[in-house]
Amino acid sequence: MTRDTRERITTTATTLFRRQGWTGTGLAQIAAESGTGVGSIYHFFGGGKDALTAEVVRDGGRAYGAYVAAVLADGPGDPVDALGHAFVRAAEDLAASDYADACPIATIALEVASTHEPLRVATAEVFASWIEALSAFCRGVVDDEAEARDLAYAVLTMLEGAFVLARSSRSREPLLAAGRGVVRLAEGQRDRVARGG
Repeated sequence: MTRDTRERITTTATTLFRRQGWTGTGLAQIAAESGTGVGSIYHFFGGGKDALTAEVVRDGGRAYGAYVAAVLADGPGDPVDALGHAFVRAAEDLAASDYADACPIATIALEVASTHEPLRVATAEVFASWIEALSAFCRGVVDDEAEARDLAYAVLTMLEGAFVLARSSRSREPLLAAGRGVVRLAEGQRDRVARGG
């Protein structure tokens, strides 16, 4: 029962933070929508909203990172095509959520980057872990560590930017266009490195 209550709190907080942001979500709403009480939140997260948010960021980051890795692994065999497939999948998932559920970390990161150092650090750690995982995947595109890392940064920044545009325009096109751009970038990088340039 204790684990179930804690899980309901974190699941509810994750959804609310992703959909309406960190500052737009209060503990009373999290408690009400999770079927718990504010006292239960403080019982599990002694630091209140900050402690809950740090856990949501780290847990959500791990879960989303694993999800993206699974999408890439289940995509076409060529890693360049798999990158393009991941953007198509992101567009489908976002549209299916009525443009409400994009990246679980970016909404919080944008709000806290300049105002809340502990949460900024938590979001930075998640993004760094995603870059490491994407860099490893991108070594299948280009067998050069620095080039693969550059490609990983390009993939992640294009994905996050496309999420913002797709949500605001309520259109899949920014994600689809970004995916086509990533494919062209990856193909070009692979060809350039293969030629020794």
